[in-house]
Amino acid sequence: MEGWSSTAARREFIFMKKEFIKGKKLKNRSSYLSSDDDMVDITTTGTTAEGTLPKDLQFSTQDSEDIPGIGQYEDFHTIDWQRDIARDRMRHRYIVKKKKNSFLDTVKGAHDAWSGWLCVFLVGVVTGTVAGIIDIGSSWMSDLKFGICPDAFWLNMEQCCWSSNETTFGGVKGNCSQWRMWSEIFGSSRVGLWAYIVSYLSFIIFALSFAALAAGLVRVFAPYACGSGVPEIKTILGGFIIRGYLGKWTLIIKSIGIMLAVSAGLTLGKEGPMVHIASCIGNILTYLFPKYGKNEAKKREILSAAAAAGVSVAFGAPIGGVLFSLEEVSYYFPLKTLWRSFFCALIAAFVLRSINPFGNEHSVLYFVEYNKPWNFFELIPFIGLGVIGGCIATIFIKANVYWCRRRKATKLGQYPVTEVLVITAVTAVLSFPNPYSRMSMSQLIYLLFSQCGPSSSDGLCDYVYVSDNTSFETATSAEAGPGVYRAILLLLLTLVLKLVTVIFTFGIKIPCGLFIPSLCLGSIAGRIVGIGMQQLAFRYPHLWIFNGECDNSDDCITPGLYAMVGAAAVLGGITRMTVSLVVIMFELTGGVRYIVPLMAAAMASKWVGDALGKQGIYDAHIGLNGYPFLDSKEEFSHTGLAADVMQPKRGATLNVLTQDSMTVSEVESLMKRTDHNGFPVVVSQESQYLVGYVLKRDLMLAIANFRRNHEYFDEHAIVIFTSTSPQQSINAPPFLKLKKILDMAPITITDQTPMETVIDMFRKLGLRQTLVTHNGRLLGIITKKDVLRYVRQLGNEDPSSVLFT
Repeated sequence: MEGWSSTAARREFIFMKKEFIKGKKLKNRSSYLSSDDDMVDITTTGTTAEGTLPKDLQFSTQDSEDIPGIGQYEDFHTIDWQRDIARDRMRHRYIVKKKKNSFLDTVKGAHDAWSGWLCVFLVGVVTGTVAGIIDIGSSWMSDLKFGICPDAFWLNMEQCCWSSNETTFGGVKGNCSQWRMWSEIFGSSRVGLWAYIVSYLSFIIFALSFAALAAGLVRVFAPYACGSGVPEIKTILGGFIIRGYLGKWTLIIKSIGIMLAVSAGLTLGKEGPMVHIASCIGNILTYLFPKYGKNEAKKREILSAAAAAGVSVAFGAPIGGVLFSLEEVSYYFPLKTLWRSFFCALIAAFVLRSINPFGNEHSVLYFVEYNKPWNFFELIPFIGLGVIGGCIATIFIKANVYWCRRRKATKLGQYPVTEVLVITAVTAVLSFPNPYSRMSMSQLIYLLFSQCGPSSSDGLCDYVYVSDNTSFETATSAEAGPGVYRAILLLLLTLVLKLVTVIFTFGIKIPCGLFIPSLCLGSIAGRIVGIGMQQLAFRYPHLWIFNGECDNSDDCITPGLYAMVGAAAVLGGITRMTVSLVVIMFELTGGVRYIVPLMAAAMASKWVGDALGKQGIYDAHIGLNGYPFLDSKEEFSHTGLAADVMQPKRGATLNVLTQDSMTVSEVESLMKRTDHNGFPVVVSQESQYLVGYVLKRDLMLAIANFRRNHEYFDEHAIVIFTSTSPQQSINAPPFLKLKKILDMAPITITDQTPMETVIDMFRKLGLRQTLVTHNGRLLGIITKKDVLRYVRQLGNEDPSSVLFT
């Protein structure tokens, strides 16, 4: 009965207030109880109700939707998923009811229904366009370190050589007459000591120039544009607010900076930042649709689709992008978000394919295809590659986290631009002498993925070919020549160099991704193992391990396949991806038949990584930065109760508001001397019976709005959160009614609730806080920060490392 009467009273109040403002006479109060078309309060969860019309209506608060800022969140705070989802449901019910009134309302209802699809369509189109621009720009600037095309300076080396038959993709840079090396421009020859010195110096100078420009742009215009952005996107999708992280300046500087950073030759990639860039695009476009722009929980549905589009354009893998968003970054992923993510990734991939930035009819530079089947005995080396990948991943994660923590704790973090320049200089100086470390990592991955043939000119394909009496020579019965062993030595040096440099590079203050370096490290290790297996099969084809499958002249080992499996192993070990990784890899290569080898390597890598370290690189950086992310995949053994974690502890004073006995000055004094994000509202200080919960931000905005709109404002006015007004003297100041900002249905638990249940509630309901009661009386409060600190304490970690709420 109480719930029904309060709802009816709320209906009556809203209608009566509107009629009162219009100056109409209220004749039939019961008639207002028959309709709730205008009964919409999008800022309050639960069954919040408004009381009967007060006599001093002009001194009550305005409708909460009329108060600017109500329902929004402050920077570095967690959203309330339940409140925002309830707001959207009430908004939707209101639109459905209004559809019956007029044709215009029907159109508005239809627009509301398809606005989500339109939004993700626009996100896909813009993401694909921006990705095409980034791919073209980074390819051109990367080749600028080696030379220029005099006839058309805007063309990269491959495009400049299209008119010539001299070019070989993945071969020596500048191997056609149309492309001019810097040694030719400043000298007269491509070879010789002077040519080598000029090329070396130009390589270093361009690398430092690109890196300095990227670091300067990030430092001056958009500090949030540094890093890969995936840990922060994962935290934001988990319900955390970081103002400006997905803004327009971050989008612009991240797009320009990633082109410059990749062109500088640093050990980083643009695939991770593409997720950040796509999320920026999604965030900006949501403001065209208030349904998503003004609701943080709904906005994260668009951001999940945008993250899928980012991976789709990064790897040309729309299905893998959707699975990446589902498996790796998204926290709230309903079925309709799955459909829209798929649609968004599809549109983004289609737009990028239409732009064709690489001129190879594919969305990535290193697309390859294999036609030969794999053999059952190869599962052993594939699993071995998974073990190797897990070990490499563990070394990288531990070393990188240690270095990032040291950077934060020392003065090194005060000189970000200097750090970028030093790492760039060291990388450039050490990379140029080695042809494999000199070329871009995308080209190196393509080279390692590719199969050898008679036309291949790289040392990796220096085999002693044996004719098989056909019209061409093949590498099927080939013995490795000296070029292969020299290439293996150079690849080992490249592996060590890339592993060391990526440890210091990931986390510096420029845009930097981790996908491409991971794939590069794994493909090097895989290609070396593949060559070893190939030579073993060539020399000892009758070994029992080969089971007679390598007895004939056909080649039973494909080293490029091992490179692909090794790449998946290292990337899976570093990021702890499994399903999405396998799908991305076979979309990259078109090798659906190699799903089993990829699955075996990915699982082995994950098992080894989990055995040697609990977290992937993104989760490690989330913990390093103190972000309030509650991982739904993590498992704990809890023995505590809610009473052990709640704040304050038993016997301490709990800061609360009373429903009808505190003045405005007392409320403002309580807000000033505490740093809480909200306050429970109780019947009285003596009874401590719970009435509801009010956010500090909403309370401050409501009081400020009331003070701004009323000339005669008394600090001694009583703040009430009830439907009825208490008795007061004639000369007393009017009441300040704030019930419309009160959540009358906050999530509550008892003090004997197990922490296992509490943590599950925070994970599955996306709670911001829960109130602890005993026999109906308020005892304390548990916030998400308290839960995270409790979890850290269970893991023998420092609870104070949780920095935000």
